[in-house]
Amino acid sequence: MVTGSLFIAATQLLIEGLLGYPQALYRAIGHPVTWIGALIHFLDRMMNRPGWSFAARRVSGVAALVLLLLITVLAAHLLERLVSGHIIGFLIVILLAATLPAQRSLYEHVEAVAKALETEGVEGGRKSVAMIVGRNTEVLDEAGVSRAAIESLSENFSDGVVAPILWTALFGLAGGVFYKVVNTADSMIGHKNERYHAFGWAAARLDDLINLPASRLTACWIMLAAFLLPGASSWNAIRAIRRDAPHHRSPNAGWPEAAMAGALGFALAGPRVYGKTMVDDVYMGDGRRDLSATDIRNALRLYRIACVIQGAVIIALAVLVKQ
Repeated sequence: MVTGSLFIAATQLLIEGLLGYPQALYRAIGHPVTWIGALIHFLDRMMNRPGWSFAARRVSGVAALVLLLLITVLAAHLLERLVSGHIIGFLIVILLAATLPAQRSLYEHVEAVAKALETEGVEGGRKSVAMIVGRNTEVLDEAGVSRAAIESLSENFSDGVVAPILWTALFGLAGGVFYKVVNTADSMIGHKNERYHAFGWAAARLDDLINLPASRLTACWIMLAAFLLPGASSWNAIRAIRRDAPHHRSPNAGWPEAAMAGALGFALAGPRVYGKTMVDDVYMGDGRRDLSATDIRNALRLYRIACVIQGAVIIALAVLVKQ
């Protein structure tokens, strides 16, 4: 099982990194994440009743998450079992697994911010970065747009790339689907507002838990990549992680953000505006805050190297375990 899981993880990395998810296919049938999202939306409408007490809505949220996982993970597990030994069926499993990570699309979305800053100025950068962050982008200057893009790159490298690959490598397609379902649920209902504070509690807490190993592993990939990028510093990445990551408001996001900040000599995070609310976060790293499109591109170089390192390790493990 481990051998097959590692092979699926190695192959999904190569396919998604080279091809991404074709837009024509997305327009025709959507994406597995949109299918998961539709199911979450249905359960939200059916099981999240405004008139219920806080405790009842929390219990209902736990039940909804369990039901969601039973449906999706069991379906993925049964698919793997049914196609075992069949080449065409196994190809279907690999292609489905390749939709779970987002290494190529993450690169493209962050690079679009750099391009917008270079060709359209701050206004273009604000519009582009608004596609990938939840903060109020109208108040951002060029440095703010650049930091937001690099912070998004760091955090999403962990939960959008490393985590689904790690869970697939450990438990096959079912493991990758398990992770993606919880992560999608957290992004949709794991908010501390009136509607979801109780109902989304289970999704938010489970997402924090299952992202713990991936966030640490992501920081490791970034540190290793810094050895290979001229001007970057692995030692400064380690220092920033040890000093700053534990103080981030997220138990996971601080690790890749601190690693990226330390490696490249930046100061990321810090006070930010979400809607009309100022969130007084601590800084990750103690370097420059006056960043630009050039710095975004430098972060993307580090990200590419880290992705290659991750792919090389997964492929090497798949080969070694098979022998």
